[in-house]
Amino acid sequence: MSKRVIDKTELPDLIGRLMESNRVYAPVRQNDMTSFKLLTAAEQADFNLSNTTLSPKSLMLPQSEWLFDFTLDKAKKETSFLSEIPHDYSPRFVFGIRPCDAKAFQLLDLNFHSPQYRDPWWVNRRQTTTLVGLGCNNPCTTCFCTSVGNGPFAADGLDVLITDLGDELLLEALTHKGFELLAQTGVGAEASAATLEAALAIHHRAKQAIKSEVPTERLKDRSLIDLFNADFWEEVQFACINCGVCTFVCPTCWCFDIQDEVSKNSGVRLRNWDACMFPLFTLHGSGHNPRAQKLQRVRQRFMHKLKYFVDKYDNGVACVGCGRCVQQCPVNIDIRWVFQLMNGLAD
Repeated sequence: MSKRVIDKTELPDLIGRLMESNRVYAPVRQNDMTSFKLLTAAEQADFNLSNTTLSPKSLMLPQSEWLFDFTLDKAKKETSFLSEIPHDYSPRFVFGIRPCDAKAFQLLDLNFHSPQYRDPWWVNRRQTTTLVGLGCNNPCTTCFCTSVGNGPFAADGLDVLITDLGDELLLEALTHKGFELLAQTGVGAEASAATLEAALAIHHRAKQAIKSEVPTERLKDRSLIDLFNADFWEEVQFACINCGVCTFVCPTCWCFDIQDEVSKNSGVRLRNWDACMFPLFTLHGSGHNPRAQKLQRVRQRFMHKLKYFVDKYDNGVACVGCGRCVQQCPVNIDIRWVFQLMNGLAD
């Protein structure tokens, strides 16, 4: 029961059945923007898109999240310490996530779910979430996932992979969670050899359709100091307005800030997204800022993704090739160009 075929019109019914006892998230269009939302009706899901405007990163790392509460009331000494705020970790399903975004979760696991670092909120969400991926039949012109160890139908990080066959959908279970999903719902019929062959042809065409490529083969061997001091950073940073859009739409940016907010005698400890592109990001309490200049902040963003990460983990770049930053940058700074500059730096 690992590979099932259903009529495309049956998908809302499948999602609706899961919604009866689970939380289900899927791409939802609001005005001109599409992002992953908790469904209240199966018909809200919009799978007729190349990719969401925002990545589903917020499903694992919310943009703003209450972690603890506390009181400053001296009369309540027993409650003056931090108390963790309860979160909902009931089972949930994410439908329609693209392979690049699932791969991004695996990269972020290095920071939030590894032998050295274990963020309990991230870990609990990862463990209770089933990722039902939708492969990319028609990748965007800005996609370059095949250059960074990924692909339009890559299975890494997914529990189920869906291939759009036209009038039908092929659902392939990839993990125990995926097998459980198909077994519990009992959807469709076992895929025939002809169906699987048709799916493979779609996978091949989609991969061939990706024309954007970025070079990565020399990044590991480039001198860190030489890259840091390269002349091209002046040109790269020139147009940047430090808006932070690139970091907020990026599925692999993980920077956050912790702050306490107090009202009278009560307070909460929050975790909020932050970004290396913001002037206050590295501001010290002393007033010193090691990245006070825009060039330093722009360089940090690209050096982290394409050099520091590569050197530390020796597992590729911290980029999944989704192309969102290329699409959304208001001044047209293109990370594919920066790949070329950094990889092509002369010895």
